[in-house]
Amino acid sequence: MLSQKTRYAIRAMQHLADKYGQGPIPLTDIAETQNIPAKFLTVILSELSRLGIVDSQRGKDGGYWLAISPIDITYGDLIRVMRGSLALVPCASRFAHETCKNCLEEKDCRMRALMLQVRDATASLLDGIRLSDKIDPVPAAVGLEPVDELEPLAPDT
Repeated sequence: MLSQKTRYAIRAMQHLADKYGQGPIPLTDIAETQNIPAKFLTVILSELSRLGIVDSQRGKDGGYWLAISPIDITYGDLIRVMRGSLALVPCASRFAHETCKNCLEEKDCRMRALMLQVRDATASLLDGIRLSDKIDPVPAAVGLEPVDELEPLAPDT
């Protein structure tokens, strides 16, 4: 799952993308509109500013804005910057690879092979959606019914 920090960062960046080209957006505007605690938002935006993704201006007419066009920022970029990886397990990470402790040799691990496929599919999807893309809050059906709870596997009969 995405951390709360990553979810807040994505919402803040969506807000700044919606206001792109409108000048500095006050922190209070972002915090109130996106329901993000102001102190936590300050930390997130400072981190994004240090990375060159967000710019800021202090003072009465100050605020934050995107330093990069929203067309040049993908959701995959944002998650990697905030989380470090799209992989669900350390051994499947492309940029932050670590051998799993208490596991099989990587060449013999089927779970790692599966998680590499999950990582690649996730990266393909998230790297294909830009901050400038319109995202409908109610996604169109993609042919899969949502699963709230999985049924246990039936034993062979």
